[in-house]
Amino acid sequence: MFEEKAVMTEQEADAALAFCAGQVEDNLPRFTTKFQKAYSESGFYQPIENNYWTTGFWTGEIWLSYEYAKEKGQARAEKFRRAGEIQIESFLERIDKKIEVDHHDMGFLYSPSCVAGYKLVGSEKGREAAVKAADQLITRYHPVGEFIQAWGPMDAPENYRLIIDCLLNLPLLYWASGETGDRKYRDIAEKHIHTAIKNVIRKDYSTWHTFFFNMETGEPDHGATCQGYRDGSAWARGQAWGIYGCALAYKYTGREEYIDIFRHVTQYFLEHLPKDMVPFWDLEFTDGDDQPRDSSSASIAACGMLEMAKSLREGEAEVYHRYARQLIKSVFDNYAVKDKSVSNGLVLHSTYSNHSPYNTCDHKGVDECNSWGDYFYMEALMRIHKDWELYW
Repeated sequence: MFEEKAVMTEQEADAALAFCAGQVEDNLPRFTTKFQKAYSESGFYQPIENNYWTTGFWTGEIWLSYEYAKEKGQARAEKFRRAGEIQIESFLERIDKKIEVDHHDMGFLYSPSCVAGYKLVGSEKGREAAVKAADQLITRYHPVGEFIQAWGPMDAPENYRLIIDCLLNLPLLYWASGETGDRKYRDIAEKHIHTAIKNVIRKDYSTWHTFFFNMETGEPDHGATCQGYRDGSAWARGQAWGIYGCALAYKYTGREEYIDIFRHVTQYFLEHLPKDMVPFWDLEFTDGDDQPRDSSSASIAACGMLEMAKSLREGEAEVYHRYARQLIKSVFDNYAVKDKSVSNGLVLHSTYSNHSPYNTCDHKGVDECNSWGDYFYMEALMRIHKDWELYW
């Protein structure tokens, strides 16, 4: 499959990272004490306060730029470091004051910002903030059902559900157990992983966006979408979260069955890609459909494949390396920003939330850059560029 497609080389990844770091540097005057909005408007991000679930991705771009500049011996590495530490202070204030933290996205917020800063430069404020974020995340755990609730009041039946995205929030809990020596974080993460993978992946290895449980018994109830085209379709970003989530699930649990599930979830994703390998916003659509793309899904999936390849035998690992490099090559060739006058982001043609007659989501950030798309594109480039120690 896709044998004819070119792969991104280490040299191309290096050049792409250089551009990305330059774009991040250019953005620092406007986005050091402020954060990028979740999505661009007409190609350009506007500044917001640190009060949304996506702000950690922008800080993650700063830390990736720091890593790249430091490796190259560039003086601007210190500029990135200072900006990252300023943003960590904001994240510590946010968790201390409980500013918009009553949801499951603590990992998205605190892993690429504060855990990254602690790993890279030993930021004690980053460590403190991230442990507190882990404490916040486990308050959303339901022993009845054994899962972390995504959104909304904890005592509301209409919110008694998990979503596939949360698989990327769980590494924060494993990190917290490692740092504190307290197994409670790890134990909750492992229970959620098992519940999620058992229920959110369908028999054909497509994925549900959300899955509901019976509030009284904890028994599985039904799957539904919020952001996909319809309940029975496969929302592209959700499938990509499944790919990366299964890779991380295996990394942290060592359960062999998660490798096989990864293979099948990834195969479903690949089999539903258009010719250029960058998915439409829902895998229901393909070449010829008048629908927006979601370039962010390609980058997320590539990161998951590159992570899983670390644990596979050489022949199979190479297969996933090839797919990941092909995905990122297409993103770079056809979707990445190359003219700074067009956008202050990194990757065009992402979709945050596309309304349809069959879903409940708002219509926003369609055919724009978005913050996670930019971050995971940079992460994938860094993974191709070197043996990268992940923030997750």
